[in-house]
Amino acid sequence: MIIRLMTIDDYEKVYHLWLSCDGMGLNNLDDSKEGIAKYLDRNPNTCFVAEMSDEIIGVIIAGHDGRRGFIYHTAVNSDYRNQGIATKLVDAAMDALKANGINKVALVVFDRNVTGNAFWAKAGFTVRDDLVYRNKANVEMIRIDT
Repeated sequence: MIIRLMTIDDYEKVYHLWLSCDGMGLNNLDDSKEGIAKYLDRNPNTCFVAEMSDEIIGVIIAGHDGRRGFIYHTAVNSDYRNQGIATKLVDAAMDALKANGINKVALVVFDRNVTGNAFWAKAGFTVRDDLVYRNKANVEMIRIDT
């Protein structure tokens, strides 16, 4: 298995992986090929895939706004879990963000995603009970929950 930078050529395999994982929250715009291409253009050295025998078995989408890092849509194929793949992806993303001068990284996980929340807690990401997460869409999106 290798960990390498994600490119837009990986999109179809990555999207298929996302759809196969319980607890993912996608939408038709931000997670479209065009939406991910924009993200990769803005964050060309912080998104990674785990690849084995030409199959994408893991992915992490990470980037920053110049001040704070963010992680999105981390997933590992269920057949390959509990082998340290997600940890290696997180380490790669965190190292890349640190190399870009980013000192703190945030992420959002659905509360119903038991597996994801357990992983992020084990990885050292703490829950912030002092915040209220809010968002507002500029355009109508179709939500895709897995």
